[in-house]
Amino acid sequence: MKRYQTILFDLDGTLLNSLEDLKDSVNEILKRHNYPVRNLEEIRTFVGNGAFHLIQCSLPKGCQEKEVRDCLKEYSDYYFRHSQIKTCPYKGIPELLKELQKKGILVGVVSNKGEETVKDLCENYFPGYISAAVGDKEGFQKKPAPDNVIRAIRKLKGDKGTTLYVGDSEVDIKTAENCHLDSVLVTWGFRTKKLLLEHGAKVLIDSPLELLQYLESRSL
Repeated sequence: MKRYQTILFDLDGTLLNSLEDLKDSVNEILKRHNYPVRNLEEIRTFVGNGAFHLIQCSLPKGCQEKEVRDCLKEYSDYYFRHSQIKTCPYKGIPELLKELQKKGILVGVVSNKGEETVKDLCENYFPGYISAAVGDKEGFQKKPAPDNVIRAIRKLKGDKGTTLYVGDSEVDIKTAENCHLDSVLVTWGFRTKKLLLEHGAKVLIDSPLELLQYLESRSL
């Protein structure tokens, strides 16, 4: 059986429950422009494809691209300063990362957030555990394109054949497929188990502990 030497995690909805801070930041910008605010469930369905998609979906239909980009800039500036108010790791994640480090497994994060925000969040919430933090960066296509996954594997000096991808959304399923990586989908994130199965998820876990059990089963 395959023994994984590298694991790449999605960030939002996988390692961090960031939904409340995302909602609050989006609504701050909407209120500034006198637009109706969005509720938590709406934001949940909008996240996963990057900040532009989040803002585009959150604004009223019919907004021109210039307004979307103007609001995106305001949102990015505001969220960077308010991304750690209510955000917290999911239960069991710090313990999982500690165990992976003990096992000698290298861990990276690949997110569609801006790269500076990704690095800042990883350094603050998981100091010493994330060896490569990769996010949206000019010149590279965001997930589900393989660009940033490849960057992360290179930073870790890893190999695709011994890398596992862990995420919580249909974007993550497609990302793993595009990169020809094995994947595990978590059910505690921003998407339902039903949706994940509909999009082709093959391995689902309900708790971080189950990932350790899965790794053990694959190394026997």
